[in-house]
Amino acid sequence: MSDSDVIVPGAPAVTTPEVPAVPDVRTAPASDVPPPPRPPRRLLRAGGATVAAALVGVVIGIGIIEVRYDDPTPATAAATPVSAPAPSATATPFGAKSNGNHFGSLRDLLLPVPAGYTLGADDGGFGNDVELTGEQLLAAELDDAVLPMPKEQQDRLRKYWNDLHVKAAGVRTYTTQSGELAISMKLHQFNQQEVQKLNEYTAIFTGETGIFRTGPTVPGHAEAHCYLLPAPPSAPIDRLECSAAEGDLLVVMAVEGVAPLPKDRIVALLAQQLDRLAIPGASV
Repeated sequence: MSDSDVIVPGAPAVTTPEVPAVPDVRTAPASDVPPPPRPPRRLLRAGGATVAAALVGVVIGIGIIEVRYDDPTPATAAATPVSAPAPSATATPFGAKSNGNHFGSLRDLLLPVPAGYTLGADDGGFGNDVELTGEQLLAAELDDAVLPMPKEQQDRLRKYWNDLHVKAAGVRTYTTQSGELAISMKLHQFNQQEVQKLNEYTAIFTGETGIFRTGPTVPGHAEAHCYLLPAPPSAPIDRLECSAAEGDLLVVMAVEGVAPLPKDRIVALLAQQLDRLAIPGASV
């Protein structure tokens, strides 16, 4: 059985989470209309419900979907960042080799904060600008997810994780200066073949279950797939996620913001990130 064929018996069926109805502000008296909502200070970990959790084979890989929103409690301390290697005078400090493997710090490979944005809130316990080793990711992502499972399933998922040969992950968050958008960008670095398979599986899964709404395309990047999370038409906050495979990097972008989301602006940001990772080389 291959890594992509991991099946955990007894996994719960896919269900669409209930979303409370939101009053239609178009018909409400002017005095009752609340001010436009802003995204919560802490980013969602909805990525753990879809693409990001696919990395460890816990959610998509075993057919469990959990759209979970973080509570408003204070963010936990981020894991200690991994220091970026000191650049030499003659070598490019980061980029991509012709075989698709990237080198250098993932924090360098992440898109720098663009004009009109600032660093955003912490993404869960990961912080807002950090690189984590494979060991730190094991503790941060896998352990919490498998604890509720029977011992046999835990062992199978841990084996799946080990077979991925996870190297590291980089996380950077952004927010618009006006605060209407909160964006998390993650680079997961592991086995190229598994990166490709997980990205393809994500596209199929989110497109065929009927749970997710179709998202925008990313011009020039056919490997990128975007989808919107479940929400009623009147919801004041909307959420979008995208994934893409670039060599040994699985790129995951999660966005939340005031509806309707500016999809062209979001797609442009993802395109900049993917261009930075382009093979055979990323520009410094």
